Amino acid sequence: MDASARRLGWYLTLGGLLAVIDTTVTVVALPRLVDDLGTDLTTIGWVTSGYALALVAVMPTAAWAIGRFGARRTYLTALLLFTVGSVLAGAAWSVGSLIAFRVLQGLGGGLLNPVGMAVALAAVPPGRRGRMMSLLGLPVLVGPLIGPVLGGLLLDHASWRWIFWINLPVGLLAMVLGRSVLPVADPRRAPVRLDVLGLLLLCPGLALAVYGLSVTGERGGVVTASVLLPLVLGAMLVVTFAWRAGRVRQPLLRLAVLRAPGMTPGAATVAFFAAGYFGSFLIIPAYVQVVRGDSATLAGVIGIPQALTTGLMLQVATRLVDRVSARRVVGLGIATAVAGTVARVLVLDADTSYPLLATLGAVIGLGMGATLMPTMTAASRSLPPDDLPSGSTLLTTVSHTSVAAGTALIAAALSWLADRLAPTLGGGGITAANRLDPASRLGLAPELAQATRLALAVSAVLLALAWLTSRRLPAAVAGADEVATPTEPADPVSSAGGADRRLRPPSR
Repeated sequence: MDASARRLGWYLTLGGLLAVIDTTVTVVALPRLVDDLGTDLTTIGWVTSGYALALVAVMPTAAWAIGRFGARRTYLTALLLFTVGSVLAGAAWSVGSLIAFRVLQGLGGGLLNPVGMAVALAAVPPGRRGRMMSLLGLPVLVGPLIGPVLGGLLLDHASWRWIFWINLPVGLLAMVLGRSVLPVADPRRAPVRLDVLGLLLLCPGLALAVYGLSVTGERGGVVTASVLLPLVLGAMLVVTFAWRAGRVRQPLLRLAVLRAPGMTPGAATVAFFAAGYFGSFLIIPAYVQVVRGDSATLAGVIGIPQALTTGLMLQVATRLVDRVSARRVVGLGIATAVAGTVARVLVLDADTSYPLLATLGAVIGLGMGATLMPTMTAASRSLPPDDLPSGSTLLTTVSHTSVAAGTALIAAALSWLADRLAPTLGGGGITAANRLDPASRLGLAPELAQATRLALAVSAVLLALAWLTSRRLPAAVAGADEVATPTEPADPVSSAGGADRRLRPPSR
C-alpha cells in the first residue's frame, strides 16, 4: 500500500472514530440527561435510539450520493451534518430538541462508514484491501476505550453538553484535511437519477423494522399492535424494494452485487455474527449490575480486555486475508468467538469470578477481530469499482440492522427467561429485577444468573450460524497485483450507479 493510500486510510479512521465515540460517550450520560432535562429513562432512551434509526435509514442512500455528487463531496457533507448536529445537540433546550438534533447527527454519521469504505477499497487493488481495512478497523479498538472515559470526565468536570461539543474541533479538522486527502471528483461523471420510489420503500422500511425490533426487546418479546405494525410494515417495504430493485435500471441500492463471488455468504456471515456478538453486549452489564449488584464502572472494566484483543487481532487478521484464504481466517475467528461464548455460558453462575469473565471476553474479542472486517474484505474483493459503493453500503446496512435485531432478540430472551425462572418479579423481567433491594436481589441471584446464562446461549447459536455461512466464502487467495482502479487522480468511486462502465469487467 503506497503512501497516499495509507494517508487516506488514516484519515478515514478519523470519521469512523467520531461515530464510534459519539455512540459510547452518550450512553454514559443518559442518567444525567434524565435529571437535567426533567424526563424519564424511556424517553431519554430515544437520544440513542433516534441516532441509531437515522444511521440505518440514511445508509442506503450512500451509493446514490456517491454517484450523484462524488465520494469527496458526499463524505465532507456527511462530516458537516454530523458536526452541526453535535453543536446543536450540545445547545439543546429540551429532550425533544436533543432527540431531533441527534437524528441530524445520525444522518451524517450514517454516511461516513459506507462512503469511507467505498473510497478506501477503491484506492487499493483487491489483493491489498485487507491492509486498508485494518486501518478502518482502528475505531473498533480505540472508540470503546476512549468513549466511556471521555464521557465520565466531561460529565464530572464540565457538563453533558460537552460530550457533543467536543466533536466540533475534531469535525472541523476532518473537513479541512479532507479537502486535500480525499480524491477529487471526476468532472466527466454523468448525473445519476435518484430512485425516489426505492428511497420511499427502503429507508422507511429499515427504520420501521429497527424500531419494531428495539421495542420488542425493551418489552421482553411481548408482541403488541404497536410492535407488530411497524415490524410487518417495515418488512413489507423492504421486501417490495428487493423485488423492485432487480427490475429497474438504477435502483437506490444495486442488490445485483450479491451475485459477485463471496458477497452473499459474506453478507450472511456479517448478519449472523453482528447479531450474535453485539446483541450479547447487554448480558455482562446486566449480570454485573442486576445479578451481582455491582457498579456500571466495574461492568465497563470487565469489557476492556475484550476491546483490546478485538483491536489487536483486527490489525493482524485483516492483513492476513491478503495472503491466506479468508475462509480459513474467518472460520477460525468465529470458532474462537463461539468457544469463548460457550465457555462463558458454562461458567456463569451467581458468583463467577470477574477475572475469569474478563479473560473469556478477551478470547471472544480475538474471534471478533478475526471475523467482521476480514469478512467484509473478502466479500467486497471481487467487486469492480462501479459496484464498490453499493457493496459497501449493503454490508454496512446489513451489519447495523443485524445489531438491532440481535440486541432485540437477546434482550427479549433475557426478560422472558427472568420472568419464567423468577416468577416473583411479576412479569417485569430484568427491569423489575434491577429495582429490587439488595436483600431481595441476593435471594434471586441463582435464578437471575441462570437467565443470563441461557440468554447468552442464544448468542452462541447465532455465532454458530455465522460459522456455517462463512464456509461458503471464497477459498482462494486474491492476487496482490490485481488492479482495481485507474492510477490517475480521479474520484475512484465516482462512476457508481452506471455512469461509466469502462471499469466493469466483461460478463462471463
